[in-house]
Amino acid sequence: MAPFGFTPDGVSGDDGKEPDLAAMMKAMQEQMQAQLANIFPGGVFGAATNREPLPQATVRESAKKFVSSQGMAPLGTKDLAVIDSAFQIAEVWLNEATSFPATISGDKASSRADWVDTTLQGWQRTMEPLAAGLAAAISELLDQAVAEQGMGDEAAQAPIEMMTTLLRGFIGTMIATQLGQSIGVLATEVTGTHDVGLPLLDPARPLLIPENIEKWAQELEIPKSETYIFHALREGAVARLFAHNPWLVSYIQSAISEYGKGIHIDIEAIQRQAEQAFEGMQGDGFQNGIPENSFTLNLDSGVFTPEDSPAQKIALAKLETVLALIEGWADEVTTLAAGDRIPSIELLRETLRRRRATSAPAEKLFSTMLGVHVSPKISREASAFWGKIRELHSVEKRDQIWGGLLPTAEDLTSPEKFISTTQIPDDLSGLL
Repeated sequence: MAPFGFTPDGVSGDDGKEPDLAAMMKAMQEQMQAQLANIFPGGVFGAATNREPLPQATVRESAKKFVSSQGMAPLGTKDLAVIDSAFQIAEVWLNEATSFPATISGDKASSRADWVDTTLQGWQRTMEPLAAGLAAAISELLDQAVAEQGMGDEAAQAPIEMMTTLLRGFIGTMIATQLGQSIGVLATEVTGTHDVGLPLLDPARPLLIPENIEKWAQELEIPKSETYIFHALREGAVARLFAHNPWLVSYIQSAISEYGKGIHIDIEAIQRQAEQAFEGMQGDGFQNGIPENSFTLNLDSGVFTPEDSPAQKIALAKLETVLALIEGWADEVTTLAAGDRIPSIELLRETLRRRRATSAPAEKLFSTMLGVHVSPKISREASAFWGKIRELHSVEKRDQIWGGLLPTAEDLTSPEKFISTTQIPDDLSGLL
């Protein structure tokens, strides 16, 4: 049987002639296009030929499709009133708990579907460096494969180059599809825009999803008003942090970019999945025009793995630490702002910690897309670090740290030492 179960005229035969390699490669390319079109029905496959490292239309379509499958409630006037009331209280309390002023805000409530649209540009900015790194890795692999063919026949070389172009586009579509699915999952779980600890809106502003807060509060014997104010405090705090520290956006993006540059392609894993898919594409392997074993390369299945290099480890630690610092700061500010005005604050914090440990939104995203695991332990240490700085100095001193050298994971257990080694004395005469 010829490759993919297809034997076109002039490709091979029993007349003893050498097969026409150019015709064979062209036939393989055409069949691959037809088969990938079946894998990506409804026009999504057209994005596979797109040169964008992360096709936004594919991300949106995948996210919206997942959200639609899970169901979504429209925003009602009661939802808007409850959210608006929670933020009115939260913003006043936050003025006492952080030196960062309130952000200019528009809509404060969102449905799941609208959250996808609202945050899409932010996801694009944040995750595109990863897509670019993956695209560069697969391009290098394909270029190497073409070079190793050592073919001088231009007629034979052209179809190979066409196939590599197709695969480069396909890898971008694959990443966009998986990112879209991850965003769709998050849209059904996060309580607000900044629940994932990422700067997704420009300019930053607080935005809550009442449907998900209701889901979050199920089985908790806590007044709904306290639950809503708790989430408004957290959302408002992180929005203030990002709004007044825009450099955090490029800092997170650079960490993801550095991580992406070290991606290694496991060609054997790809080959295994491809063989399984192509076996399903032959004979009775099609069901309703779609192969049973569709060729999908899961990013969290070991196909793309980071090299164990110093640069990779630094990028990984940088990303893990800044996410933990953001989460810890949000916890410290929220707790300080609530004070004794929310009787159930400790129960709310413990519920959040428990759910973060087992099903954290950011953990899910970065585990799937990057293989990054943000430890709940380091987030607790970060919260204690920020609280200790405030106790030793002030709210202003705590928040000023965001404008300078950020603490490392090791610094979190020694806040006093960190301050002493990074603080510039008011009187510099002793240094002269």
